[in-house]
Amino acid sequence: MDDALRLENQLCFPLYACARKVVGKYTPLLKPLNITYTQYIVFLVLWDCGSITIRELCRKLYLDTGTLTPLLKKMQTEGYLERRRDPEDERVVIVTLTEKGYALKEQVKDVPGSVGSCMPLTAEEAVALYSLLYKVLGSIDEDEET
Repeated sequence: MDDALRLENQLCFPLYACARKVVGKYTPLLKPLNITYTQYIVFLVLWDCGSITIRELCRKLYLDTGTLTPLLKKMQTEGYLERRRDPEDERVVIVTLTEKGYALKEQVKDVPGSVGSCMPLTAEEAVALYSLLYKVLGSIDEDEET
């Protein structure tokens, strides 16, 4: 068998498996709040900026509108956010947190520390991994734009 086609030689596989395992650590922490990991990362962006266009939210989360729109509709139905058209450009949809959405922040404040404590990395290793992953993401983004 060609060595390039062996699972243990695929960089994508440990990235994929690690991502699944890490995201899985969030599930028992978020389930009591009735939110998913994807909803959690939407909240992270909204807690930071309060209001954002769907297009910019997609860019920040590396998600497409087909994935994000149904999720945002559900979050709106649950009262966490509002979606409205930009009065200056009807094609643009702006997402804004409600008071209920802001209030959830207090309930998840310990989640990052709980998940982080499950990872056997020093602070320096975590910073290095973070940097490398964003280097890869940035490189892939550049390839897709050209």
